[in-house]
Amino acid sequence: MSLTFIPTVWAARLLVALDKALVYGQHGVCNRDYEGEILKAGNTVKVASISDVTIGDYVKNNDIDDPETLSDTEQTMLIDQAKYFNFCIDSVDRAQQNVNVLDEAMRRSAWGLHNAADTFIAGVMDAAVPAGNKIGSTTTPKVPTKDDAYEYLVDLGVMLDEGDIPNTGRFVIVPAWFHGLLLKDDRFVRSGTAAGDRRLANGEVGEAAGFTILKSNNVPNTAATKYKIIAGHPFATSYAEQILDVQTFKPEKRFGDAVKGLHVYGAKALRANALACLIANKS
Repeated sequence: MSLTFIPTVWAARLLVALDKALVYGQHGVCNRDYEGEILKAGNTVKVASISDVTIGDYVKNNDIDDPETLSDTEQTMLIDQAKYFNFCIDSVDRAQQNVNVLDEAMRRSAWGLHNAADTFIAGVMDAAVPAGNKIGSTTTPKVPTKDDAYEYLVDLGVMLDEGDIPNTGRFVIVPAWFHGLLLKDDRFVRSGTAAGDRRLANGEVGEAAGFTILKSNNVPNTAATKYKIIAGHPFATSYAEQILDVQTFKPEKRFGDAVKGLHVYGAKALRANALACLIANKS
C-alpha cells in the first residue's frame, strides 16, 4: 500500500524500530560447514559420516587384527524454507520526504527475513534435543530463581560433559528474564559479564559455567511459559542459506519504486547429542 503522510514535514532522521538480536543463526551457535551453493528452495545438502574406529591393544610379537571395515552413513539437510519481501514506495510520497525511506525499508526487510530464519533454527534445535538431555519437561517445567538459575547452567554443562562434547565453544541461549536472574548471582557477575573491549557476538551477555551466554527473544516458548533454554556446541546444528534474488522494478499501474527479494534456507541438527535443554517457567 502507498504511504499516506504527504502533507507532513518529515524529520531528517527516521525513528528506527528496536530490533531483536539475531542469535541462533550466527556462527558460534550454528555451523555453515555444508552450505555450499544453494540454487533454489528444495535443494538438499548431503552430509556423510563414518563409524568410530576401534582402538585395540598392541602386544609385541603378536599379529594385530585385520583392518576394520568402516561403515558410512548419510544425512540430508533439506533447504525447504523460502521467505520473501515485496514493497513499493510511491513517487509522490518520496518527493515529500527528506529521508531515504527506501534504504530503511530494505534494512527492515533484511532483518525481517533473518528474524524468521532465527526463529526457525531455534525450533529445529528444540525438536532435536534428546530426551535424556532435558531438564524439566513441558508437563512439569522447572521454575528457576536467582538462587539456582546458575546451578541449572552447571547441570546443562554436566550433560554435555557426559556426552564427550568439547568444552570450548559451548553456548547457552536464555530469555531476558533468565538473564535477569543470573545478574542477581555473584557467581555470574564475577565470571565475565563485562567483556571489556572484546567484541561481543550478537546477543552475547557474558560467560559462565563453561558457556558463552547469549540472550534472545526468540527462545522457543508456549504463551510465555515452558521456555526451551538450549545449550550446546556449534557442531551440533548446521545451517545453510542463500538470498536467491533481489529485484527493483517499476509497478505497472503506479508511479514509484518497488523492491522484492527471496531468501531460502534450511537447518538440521546433525549431532543432536551435542544439545541439551532446560524447560522452564518464569519464577
